[in-house]
Amino acid sequence: MFAVKNTEELMKDAENLIKDWKKDHYAFGCNVLNTVGKFAGEFGRKTLIVGSSSSWAQKPMEDIVKSLGENGLSYVKVAGARPNTPREDVYRIALQISMYKPDVIVAFGGGSTLDAVKASNILATFAPHEVEKFLNVSWSEACTIEPYFGTGIVSKMKEATGRDLTPLVAVQAASSSGSHLTKYSNVTDPVAGQKKLIVDEAITPKRAVFDYTVTLTTSESLTIDGGLDGLSHLWEVFMGASGKPYFEKAKRLVEVGVRLIVRGFKNLKADWMNLNARVGLGLGTDLGGYAIMIGGTSGPHLGSFSLVDVLTHGRACGILNIYYTVFFSPVIQEQLKTLALILKEENFIEEDASSFEGLNLGMAVAKGLTRLLTFLRVPTSLADAGASESHIVRMLNAAKDPALRMKLLNMPIPLNPEKGDVEKYMKPLLLAAFKGRIEDVKIMEEYA
Repeated sequence: MFAVKNTEELMKDAENLIKDWKKDHYAFGCNVLNTVGKFAGEFGRKTLIVGSSSSWAQKPMEDIVKSLGENGLSYVKVAGARPNTPREDVYRIALQISMYKPDVIVAFGGGSTLDAVKASNILATFAPHEVEKFLNVSWSEACTIEPYFGTGIVSKMKEATGRDLTPLVAVQAASSSGSHLTKYSNVTDPVAGQKKLIVDEAITPKRAVFDYTVTLTTSESLTIDGGLDGLSHLWEVFMGASGKPYFEKAKRLVEVGVRLIVRGFKNLKADWMNLNARVGLGLGTDLGGYAIMIGGTSGPHLGSFSLVDVLTHGRACGILNIYYTVFFSPVIQEQLKTLALILKEENFIEEDASSFEGLNLGMAVAKGLTRLLTFLRVPTSLADAGASESHIVRMLNAAKDPALRMKLLNMPIPLNPEKGDVEKYMKPLLLAAFKGRIEDVKIMEEYA
């Protein structure tokens, strides 16, 4: 059993977990932006910096440029991406990469900019005629990012062409997605209001840097959203880990990471400039990045992709996790006991849940997650968050999209669209989430 530790001990545990994972390819902590030039210099001298021109980014960008200069690197700068990585920003950045032909790319920003650069790098590497030939898609589709949505497609192009992507040094600016450490890139079609996912080891940044002091200027809203995203990564991977070889690792990441995120929230609510809490939150969300590299997210993340026009990503996942926790409860009893203990320690579960089991345990944890969101002043139903019933339809349709079906397969209770599971089980769940009624979640008959 995990012994309860103070926050400093948890932070040390997190540091050790991250170092064991990333070795010397990741510089994290306070005042570490001076490592960017050293990392970039490993791949060449000609650098393209993709970053923010916002006032909050001015000082970190100056530090990054200084580090590049101290290591003898030349550079040009281009603007990063808007929230949720709109497709148009991906094409714009890809054009700049193609024109400048850098030896290395340095991307500085939150998950949206880092995801955009990952996707742009793909487009700048492979020509449309190659995509048409090797992926067997139409010429018109080969000119877009569309063929790469799904799993392993970039690696297929690498193997077919014998070319690799331009090395990327990802410099994180927000405690959130873990994009600086992972194989994922989310890209949004703003017209359809739908986010899609690229999953490929080939797009994992070669080097990463996260100076947690940069997050001191992060707004309350973005801080909460990023923390909920990290918590969702940890919890969704752990829920799906039953019977998997990474179960104990996923459990360990939750025991350390969720505690750091929840404690970070509590300390930051008292003082948003609390550096120690900012570091703890950064470490916790980094562990969320670790989690999604050993396992996958599922229903909550899938649903969030269809809510981009009304909800930020972390909030969408946070709300949906309440209801999926109930749905999955018959098959995630050990996971529920682990999270219940943490939520009880942090006073988000009032009753003694140690004797609970089955659906009762799932309901107790769901209520604890609800109290956490309420503490953070985050809505606990989709309707209260501004979603409409048309969003339910959009989420159900997205669940049937082959490019997003990996999320269904990663569920602790997999859903098969061909058998009508989406309409039979996901629809009542989403309607329960819309109304804020966890008791309306429909449990599969064999588990009821």
